[in-house]
Amino acid sequence: MNHTAIDSATCVAKLKQLHLQLSNIILGKSDVITDILTALLTGESVLIEDVPGVGKTTLAKALAKSVDLKFNRIQSTPDLLPGDVFGFSILNPQTGKFSFRKGPVFCNILLVDEINRASPRTQAALLEAMAEKQVTVEGVEYALDPPFLVLATQNPLEHQGTFPLPESQLDRFLFMISMDYPDRETEVELLYRRGLQSLNSLETVLSQADLLESHRLAGEVYVERSVAEYMIRLVEATRNHPEVILGASPRCSQMLFRAAQARAFMLGREMVLPDDVQYLLPLVLKHRLIPAEPDSSPTKANTLVIRDIISRIEVPT
Repeated sequence: MNHTAIDSATCVAKLKQLHLQLSNIILGKSDVITDILTALLTGESVLIEDVPGVGKTTLAKALAKSVDLKFNRIQSTPDLLPGDVFGFSILNPQTGKFSFRKGPVFCNILLVDEINRASPRTQAALLEAMAEKQVTVEGVEYALDPPFLVLATQNPLEHQGTFPLPESQLDRFLFMISMDYPDRETEVELLYRRGLQSLNSLETVLSQADLLESHRLAGEVYVERSVAEYMIRLVEATRNHPEVILGASPRCSQMLFRAAQARAFMLGREMVLPDDVQYLLPLVLKHRLIPAEPDSSPTKANTLVIRDIISRIEVPT
């Protein structure tokens, strides 16, 4: 049966319903949910840098169930091999032929817990899936069903047994976000909830086809040329800033452009505003800049740089 495409108003209404449903599961994190849904509309991956136990896995599961998407989870360890992620060929003794058994990467939302515990070899293998939406196993290319995005987590405090993500890998993530601890009132409310029961009560808000149509419609949101030039000036400023030794790439500009369209669409607007750009800039830039001071905290140093850039670059009217 052919699926009938839904219009923009219906898409936006369903996205608001989806946001509300997720907000009932992940309490007090409305902005984080908005950011994740923005990434979902672009089909790009997200890096969540945060401590354990703040709801990252629950959010990923709730999102996959609410949008009728296939969800898989990988716990990264130093001995995790690319074959454990992508799959491998096994010999069928009856036919004497090899058949490919798909790994957990063949899904729509892949949660990679503690990605910086995976070896550089496995991290590099994930790069193809994130960038090209396909994997290559034994010389054969396998396309991943759209939408496909990676929600990866890393603990910002632990260093033993970890392999820092290289710049090329970090550049594939649309956003780096932090969920942070809940406030006291929210944490008290969490004591009276049972996560499994809450997840089981979720309803499918968007079909996979509806999401793909929303993705297409978000890409049609109008961006005034002066706003696009504003994005470029902001990104260019990172390449010349005295406190940065490696600025953002043109891929960053492209991701910022698409994220701004997705955010405007989700908020029910037909055009991107400079406010969208300013809100998204820290999410898009924080993990892409290398500060000039090697001993400083990259996230903290980059946040100060981004604030400085936003304050200095003239906003289009």
